Amino acid sequence: MILEGNVSVKAAVLGGMREVYEIIVDQNKHDKDTAFILRQAEQRNIKITRTDRETIDSMASGRTHGGLIAAAGARKYQSMEEVIDLKDPFFALVEGVEDPFNLGYVIRSLYSAGCDALFLDQRNWENAEPVILRSSAGAFEYLSIVMTEDPAAEIRKMKSRGVRTFAAMRKDAIEYFDAPLKRPLLIAIGGEMRGLSAKVRAEIEQNIYIPYANDFRNALNASGAASALAFEVMRQNRK
Repeated sequence: MILEGNVSVKAAVLGGMREVYEIIVDQNKHDKDTAFILRQAEQRNIKITRTDRETIDSMASGRTHGGLIAAAGARKYQSMEEVIDLKDPFFALVEGVEDPFNLGYVIRSLYSAGCDALFLDQRNWENAEPVILRSSAGAFEYLSIVMTEDPAAEIRKMKSRGVRTFAAMRKDAIEYFDAPLKRPLLIAIGGEMRGLSAKVRAEIEQNIYIPYANDFRNALNASGAASALAFEVMRQNRK
């Protein structure tokens, strides 16, 4: 696949979640950020090709690449075994988010607030990975992501290790400001249309909700909810 732009290419090179086969750069591009990316690529023995902007335009899907693209493989995902023994983890589980832009926004918020691993329903995101990478501002290459066919079973494993579980739902919920969001914990967030599955809801110990400043009746989207909840986790766990 082709990754486009400094943010995406840099994240792919530094994140180590995928193989980067080649970087193609505008021969007239000489800014500091690009120079840093190329140095990192050289250290990793990644092929670098310098060419004209027209050639890069013909290889890219858009015109926002800024003169830098990369040919790369699919992202590697993690397993439960790789993340379950993390010390005092902050896990997130997201269901029902189908749009790659929205998923990227969710990942950006979670990663920036210190989430250690994200659990997603098993599916093939490969064709959408460049979009997720761009909308996550590179966070997609740094956050551990576990694809699972049985999220409820994964939650049971977490609970057996002392991980407290919360879901962003209003039924029988408390305000998230009042919730004890100390690590280790999991926060489950559903998409606007389908929400969380019944099997996941059955495993959750406490529902939490985000109070509004007015009588607005509609739910926040997943990325908005993820941002508010994740940064409250960060706030409560400050030392």
